[in-house]
Amino acid sequence: MSNPQSTIFSERDTLFVDVVLPLALARTYTYRIPVDWNDRVQVGVRVIVQFGKNKIYSAVVKSISQEAPKHYEAKYILDIIDDKPIVNLAQFKLWDWLADYYMCSLGEVMQAALPSALKLASETKVVSSIAADFDRSTLSDKEYLIIEALEVAGELKVNDIVKLLGQKTVFPILKQLFDKGIVLISEEITERYKPKTKAFLRFAPDFRNEDAKRELLDSLNRAPKQQDAVLAFMQLVKKTEEITRPMLAEASGCGNGAITALIDKGVFEIKEKVVSRFQGEDIELDANFQFNENQQRAYTEIQESFEEKEVTLLHGVTASGKTQIYIRLIEQAIAAGKSALYLLPEIALTAQITARLKLHFGDKLGVYHSKFNDNERAEVWHKVMKNEFQVVIGARSSVFLPFQDLGIIIVDEEHESSYKQFDPAPRYHARDTAIYLGFLHQTKVLLGSATPSLESYYNAKAKKYGFVELLERYGNAQLPSIELVNIPEEGRKENMFSYFSGTLLKAIEEAVKNKEQVILFQNRRGHTTMIQCNTCGFVAKCVNCDVSLTYHKSSNMMHCHYCGHVEPPLRVCPACGMPHIESKGFGTERVEEELEILMPEIRIGRLDLDSTKGKYGFDKIITAFDEHEFDVLIGTQMVAKGLDFGRVSLIGVVNADTIINFPDFRSYERSFSLFSQVAGRAGRREAGGKVIIQSYTTHHRVLEQVVNNDYEGMFMTEITERKNYLYPPFYRLIRIDIKHTDFQKCYDSANRFASALRQQLGARVLGPEPPLVSRVRNNFIQTITLKIERTNISIAKVKELIRSVLLDFEIDKTNAGVRVQVDVDPY
Repeated sequence: MSNPQSTIFSERDTLFVDVVLPLALARTYTYRIPVDWNDRVQVGVRVIVQFGKNKIYSAVVKSISQEAPKHYEAKYILDIIDDKPIVNLAQFKLWDWLADYYMCSLGEVMQAALPSALKLASETKVVSSIAADFDRSTLSDKEYLIIEALEVAGELKVNDIVKLLGQKTVFPILKQLFDKGIVLISEEITERYKPKTKAFLRFAPDFRNEDAKRELLDSLNRAPKQQDAVLAFMQLVKKTEEITRPMLAEASGCGNGAITALIDKGVFEIKEKVVSRFQGEDIELDANFQFNENQQRAYTEIQESFEEKEVTLLHGVTASGKTQIYIRLIEQAIAAGKSALYLLPEIALTAQITARLKLHFGDKLGVYHSKFNDNERAEVWHKVMKNEFQVVIGARSSVFLPFQDLGIIIVDEEHESSYKQFDPAPRYHARDTAIYLGFLHQTKVLLGSATPSLESYYNAKAKKYGFVELLERYGNAQLPSIELVNIPEEGRKENMFSYFSGTLLKAIEEAVKNKEQVILFQNRRGHTTMIQCNTCGFVAKCVNCDVSLTYHKSSNMMHCHYCGHVEPPLRVCPACGMPHIESKGFGTERVEEELEILMPEIRIGRLDLDSTKGKYGFDKIITAFDEHEFDVLIGTQMVAKGLDFGRVSLIGVVNADTIINFPDFRSYERSFSLFSQVAGRAGRREAGGKVIIQSYTTHHRVLEQVVNNDYEGMFMTEITERKNYLYPPFYRLIRIDIKHTDFQKCYDSANRFASALRQQLGARVLGPEPPLVSRVRNNFIQTITLKIERTNISIAKVKELIRSVLLDFEIDKTNAGVRVQVDVDPY
């Protein structure tokens, strides 16, 4: 977007620029432009500035004027990096809104918004990315010096390069090296996204005619298993061209050895093909798919809704074919010459659906999330800026991209808490940010979910949003049947085996026997959630946090899930010296271990944060399960999010109570959502599926609502309680955390802060009180919660009051070292 201000000044005027620095500053900072650069500077370009005594940063120009700062002498900018703006005016408006709404600084928004390659600083580390035999004749003298130094040192800070070259203006040189792919920013070197590929078998060219096949069969008389494999292949190829090794091994009964021998002989060749995991009748990969009657009705209703409303909520049950509707809406936007943003809550889901969208949009599609390395993220940024990508699919950070002319924004699984950023600032919610982004671009926003958030559903019911329902699964797929199993009752009947009821074990056995697959859900990772001394009651806790350590069998260590602290497991109690150490609670590792003992013949995989840490870890496990290398997949809530496996006929929830009874005002809503989403993984084909939920409280209303698929009932009971107890959507919440390493100082400071707020806001201020985990990374925490009604009070004035109290708080020396963290909408 061009800069309207750049043409109103003459070439000899003394100009000043207000810049956004990537720092938590209260306001923008002003610098002076050398007169010779007047014609080069524009709003949205990066400039090199010195801030403080020695620090150098690349800052973004927010405005240009002839007005000098009143309270300090403006320094000159050191250089201009860009020929054209990298941040457009719509983005600046979004940044301003985020900083105001979520009560943070513009610098913090800039830090979150820009890829690291676009926000260099004197402390930034640079590494070489070139091979030793690189043609150095193309380098300038200064570039050559930098590369030589990198080969010796491995990595250099920008400050080191400044000293090496004897000049402060090194950023343009680094930009040239970065653009050529010769250097990388070391903080952002992570693994590349790798699409899922599948290996298919086909006859080598010499064996594709009938005569050659007959001769081949005759030549294999002495290798009957290989002969069986060829015959089976010839039968399979009549039904499908896509034949995998497991398919052929199952059809022929010959085993992998015979197939490998045929590949080695050159009879079969392997063809790698990028495929989607969303395969099956409920999701078609055909680029020319046709809507069924329900999808067509929903699509028409969305179009009609968009004529009146800026935002529409699509409430579609799992496997109802919502993605096909999204694709048609995106195609419509592209046909109108506009671009589209498709938001998903998880990076893993982004990777999953990319192959499907590539089929429809090809090179017009860009993917953007934090797993990409910095080269890739910067490349996507520039391609969106040039409008080379007309469709962007990504996680929450995609809202920051420099879109030119958005035609549609789709927020899939809009209920997901993953859309909320908790640390660091800005603590934004990507769904709400996307709605404001839609307002800036005057475009429509579609929110989609099988279990919408109460806030979105309430807005739809109140006619603030449009509302469309799609309550039948695609094709002939049926919703799964759900059975509740009472754990105490099963125990009395002596029908509990470790953590599994006889009912669940029998269902697993039947599914495996029928060559179907099972997903078991336990929302705790690790082996044992608590280690306790049976003699004195001592519990092993983290040295940095007030939380018990979780034992992980895979590492044979106790881990803190808050700060990452690790220590060896206890052999004797450090308090009383007795060896009576007992494990309590259980996570996914323990479930896996117990099931292996009970059913040693089945193949088990595990999907949690620990098992997916390696390169492409998530991809490998999902691919293995999809290709039936596992019979049972045990996982945390990762298994609930949008995955589709054709053979899964049974879902087991090992213990529902830990989720339902979590102390949070959204726990019932989230429990319903999570159990419904997990249940949605079963029976996504004609055969239908079964869900078994084990619980100590099977009469709980949330579980009954899940069994009856009664979202409306859950909504009505929850919305009534929210109104009675002053929670969203009727009230706004603002959470203020006060942190310090000394408990008393933290407590006293929090009380002073709360008292200052209470003078103006009265009973709307709750606390301070310690949160559920009251010490993290050696910082004690006291939490103040503000409940602000949505009527008769200005939220802008409340935020103004908080800022005023915060300023007074920071000026007061008694609060030195105390950190204050503000979170607007902390849910």
